[in-house]
Amino acid sequence: MAGPDLSSDAVRAAHELRVVFSRLRRRLREVPDRGGLTASQTSVLSRLATTRAASASDLAAAERIRPQSMAAILAPLVEQGLVARTPDPADGRRQLVSLTATGWAAVRGDRQAREEWLARMLQERYTDAERRTIVRALALLDRLTGS
Repeated sequence: MAGPDLSSDAVRAAHELRVVFSRLRRRLREVPDRGGLTASQTSVLSRLATTRAASASDLAAAERIRPQSMAAILAPLVEQGLVARTPDPADGRRQLVSLTATGWAAVRGDRQAREEWLARMLQERYTDAERRTIVRALALLDRLTGS
């Protein structure tokens, strides 16, 4: 339900935008990654690409899962050499998890696969003029993020 100060156009646009972005996000998650990682593992790698290093408990909190579940996600990533654990220089009792060179390559490959899928869909399903319209609309939507 919209507040009295919101126009029906704004409410409708917000609803449709949320629905479309949710569908797109789900579809991008379905693009197979090249490493055979689970969605949870891919999410953790992506988060580490942003944060650079984090404790397992911080990762669990960020992913909204239990620390035990994070431990189960991290174990195969360590085994595959995608992440490494190192002592926290600020607190020797904690360990920080960070991407290895192999982990960075996996993140780049995963992102490239999703971007290639998206570019292919944009090329196959839209005309040049429609793609230009999408780019203009995205510039407008970027203002929502404060960029």
